[in-house]
Amino acid sequence: MLETILAIPGKPGLYKLVSRGNRMLIVEPIEGPKRKMPVFESDKVISLADIAMYTDDEEVPLRQVLESLKEVAGGKEVDFDFKKASREELGDFFAKVLPNYDRERVYPTDIKKLLSWYNILVKAGLDDFKETLAPTKGDNIDDRTTTA
Repeated sequence: MLETILAIPGKPGLYKLVSRGNRMLIVEPIEGPKRKMPVFESDKVISLADIAMYTDDEEVPLRQVLESLKEVAGGKEVDFDFKKASREELGDFFAKVLPNYDRERVYPTDIKKLLSWYNILVKAGLDDFKETLAPTKGDNIDDRTTTA
């Protein structure tokens, strides 16, 4: 599932990959009006499946971090006011999610962005973070099968 959820630097929120076109992707926002829009090859696009968080030992895939956050939040949106929280409060909260996160390389802005993304995904009902998509050879995103 995270393979088709995209972050686009410079654009707020998260986007769902709908289709592929000639040298572009067709996406729609996960929250707000469901207007399809093109994202061109010159735009930097990041799939959530390709993101990892630094720990003291290794990098942990975002999929595992989101699953851990889901357990801490009880499967609901995070009710912690992370937008106004201090650096220490953010660190204490995130330590419940990923106890050995690298405090030098994971910045408060990273934690805020992660919590924001998590809330967007949960609100949209996209909270099965273990689900993965099999690769497809065509351009139709719906042709992919899911595996757990």
